[in-house]
Amino acid sequence: MIFTIGHSNHAPEKFLDLLAGAGITAVADVRSVPHSRWTPQFNKDALAAALGAKAIAYVYLGHALGGRPKDEALLNNGKPDYGAIARSDLFGAGIARVLEGAKTHRIALMCAERDPLDCHRFLLIARHLARNRHPVAHILAAGEEESHADTERRFSARKGEPDLFDIR
Repeated sequence: MIFTIGHSNHAPEKFLDLLAGAGITAVADVRSVPHSRWTPQFNKDALAAALGAKAIAYVYLGHALGGRPKDEALLNNGKPDYGAIARSDLFGAGIARVLEGAKTHRIALMCAERDPLDCHRFLLIARHLARNRHPVAHILAAGEEESHADTERRFSARKGEPDLFDIR
C-alpha cells in the first residue's frame, strides 16, 4: 500500500502524529517546490530533520513527480499536462523509485494540499498507481485513511466540476 498525505498548515506534531497513526516509515516529498514562507516547518531541510528525529526516512522526488514540471514539453498553454507528465521518462523513474522503496518502507507521498482532491498527488500520481494496480490510500486531515476508490467516488460526486486532469 502506498499512501498520500498533505501537510496543509498542520502543526509539526500533528503532522507527525498523522504519519505515526498510519505506520508511515518514509515520506516521499512530491512538491515541485519543497519550501514555503507560510509553512516553514515543512521546508525541505526542516521537514527532513523532524522526520529523521522520529526515524522516518525522507526523500525529495518533486523533480520527477511534482505537479509543476520545468520541461515546457509537459505543459499545455502554460498549465501542467498530466497525461504528458505521466508518459515522461522522469515520471516513470520517480514511480519506479517509489515502488522500489515500498518494498522496505511504508511510504506516504507528501504534498501541500490538505484534501487529495485538490492535489496532483491524487489527480496524477495516485491515479497512475491505481490504474497500474498498485494499492493507494489517502491519509486525511483528521487521521482517517480513505481508499483511493472512495476518493475517486468523492471526486465524481463534485457537482458541476469537470475533471480537468483526466489522464486516460
